[in-house]
Amino acid sequence: MKKKILILGGGYSKERSISLKSAKAVMKSLKSLHKVKLCDPSNNFFKTIENFKPDVIFNALHGRFGEDGYIQTILETLNIKYTHSGVISSMMAMDKDISKKIFKRNKILTPNYIKIKNDHKKINHEKIKIYLNYPVVVKPVNEGSSLDVFICKNRLSLSTCLKKMKNYKEILIEKFIPGREIQVAIMDNKILGAIELKPKRQFYDYKAKYNSNAKTEHIIPVKLSKKKNKKINKIAMKAHKLLKCRGITRSDFKFYNGKFYLLELNTQPGMTDLSLVPEIAAYRGINFRSLISWIIKDASKKR
Repeated sequence: MKKKILILGGGYSKERSISLKSAKAVMKSLKSLHKVKLCDPSNNFFKTIENFKPDVIFNALHGRFGEDGYIQTILETLNIKYTHSGVISSMMAMDKDISKKIFKRNKILTPNYIKIKNDHKKINHEKIKIYLNYPVVVKPVNEGSSLDVFICKNRLSLSTCLKKMKNYKEILIEKFIPGREIQVAIMDNKILGAIELKPKRQFYDYKAKYNSNAKTEHIIPVKLSKKKNKKINKIAMKAHKLLKCRGITRSDFKFYNGKFYLLELNTQPGMTDLSLVPEIAAYRGINFRSLISWIIKDASKKR
């Protein structure tokens, strides 16, 4: 049965361009199956909903306003079914401070960190050196796609990075964990699969994710022992359930000295031609159209 699907893309975050790519890919896959329309929330959002009267909204927004519970709250208020996780799950996953506290309390290994108010003149450098030691990773508390993420090797580079990030009120300074980058996808409360990334750049940052010239190597299946593979899947599932997520999530790990460190959990993984979840799904025999159709079906049956 054909449905009216409104696809949200674009939005207000720094990930606007990636969101539009995801939205257009989703629209292309659905247009022969359903009546679809693309809507940018920054342009007549409520009027579009009122006129189109969607059965389901496919949320292809990334970053703030799209993944952090705000748009989910609006859609709940309007009583419209939507894809991916709900209000509280989205908010907790997007706020790295909150999610890392939940992980730590539940004995999920995650890099040590300090949250600070972004005033480079008042930074306690001694505390950072003693508690974390260099190198450290500097990132916004609630941004996605490795945007404005820097590796700082000393006090001087940290101060320089914080000046670059002056538009963010709060910053996370996290212990840098070297090692292998492995990401695990969950679909319908089951493990979909994992993929390992070998970026040519210093780490899997924004350019490594979305610039085809960055030449990041994708390895699937991931070469882990049966015991280690079971372990990383168990951690990803535990995190997914702790945050009460639904639909599809992707958990990002570092594997170092035989241990898995959970960096973060993404409630709305990208759906571009370079995105990881569609690649993992394809390896499992689920093509892009089937993946998107399942997401729509999942949103239709749940609130």
